[in-house]
Amino acid sequence: MEALLCRRLGDPASSAPDGNNPESSPIVVSRNHPIPDLDSPTAVRVKVKATSLNYANYLQILGKYQEKPPLPFIPGSDYAGTVDAVGPAVTKFKVGDRVCSFASLGSYATFIVQDQSHLFGVPKGCDLVAAAALPVAFGTSHVALVHRANLTSSQVLLVLGAAGGVGVAAVQIGKVCGAVVIAVARGAEKVQFLKSLGVDHVVDLSNQHVTASVKEFLKSRNLKGVDVLYDPVGGKLTKETMKLLNWGAQILVIGFASGEIPVIPANITLVKNWTVHGLYWGSYRTHRPAVLEDSIRELLSWVERGLITIHISHIYSLSEANHAFSAIKDRKAIGKVMIAFDDLGSARSKL
Repeated sequence: MEALLCRRLGDPASSAPDGNNPESSPIVVSRNHPIPDLDSPTAVRVKVKATSLNYANYLQILGKYQEKPPLPFIPGSDYAGTVDAVGPAVTKFKVGDRVCSFASLGSYATFIVQDQSHLFGVPKGCDLVAAAALPVAFGTSHVALVHRANLTSSQVLLVLGAAGGVGVAAVQIGKVCGAVVIAVARGAEKVQFLKSLGVDHVVDLSNQHVTASVKEFLKSRNLKGVDVLYDPVGGKLTKETMKLLNWGAQILVIGFASGEIPVIPANITLVKNWTVHGLYWGSYRTHRPAVLEDSIRELLSWVERGLITIHISHIYSLSEANHAFSAIKDRKAIGKVMIAFDDLGSARSKL
């Protein structure tokens, strides 16, 4: 099978994984990698149709993620495809069923094996590429906003990095919850896209000051401030937007795409009665698996009912993985960046 191998740590966007000088890239496409065997009676082997790129995958290959697997390893987390083989005790799925899931490693390959308890059936009418984009990005935002923050229709939600994978998910989930949603992004194309999702107010960082723009909007709606801050960015933007938070507000720490870890002053947190939630979504599989499973099932039902849409920004082949990582690194994506196997259809990269 084909698989993307990380042989050493480094920038996967630097050069092609199977170019003329493969030693120049930390990743390489293995064309004859062994197909994984079923490793238990309840194991299921899935032929991967598509797999998602997340910022965490990029950081892991760089060696900057909190989990550091031994080299070499196959990166990748969320994916979708069709069941290729099942163990003798599998009762939930049969060969040919359409499924999606996520793993700590291994989805950047033609086949992946997981236990049947970790797989989810993909609803009819849901494209497999879209299903592959759902678990991590939408799962992170759903657990953060619905399970941790208990977002309600009476609240104001501020989403930083709103045009990225988790950001696009967060603004849509915010609207499903009935909240007033404010989105922060950079560039006219991203602003227009966010407006098309029904966001109540969008701040364009390329020509607007975030606090001034949000305060003006809040005043126009007779609103006092922000109740929930969804922050996958960190850095100076966190510090700036904390000025907008209400008494009793909640801060969701999702990630640090800016490369800077912000300081959230404990004294101000105390005085303003803020709640700070750290959210490492992947650890829920170990500590609260039922929360994760219920979350993804609800999200799949929302897709089926048309409450949320999964926007695919770029689709690449495995041999174009460096371009896929560049789209994330350079913040070119609006929504999700994907790797697809077999035919890529008409949905090709815009680059």
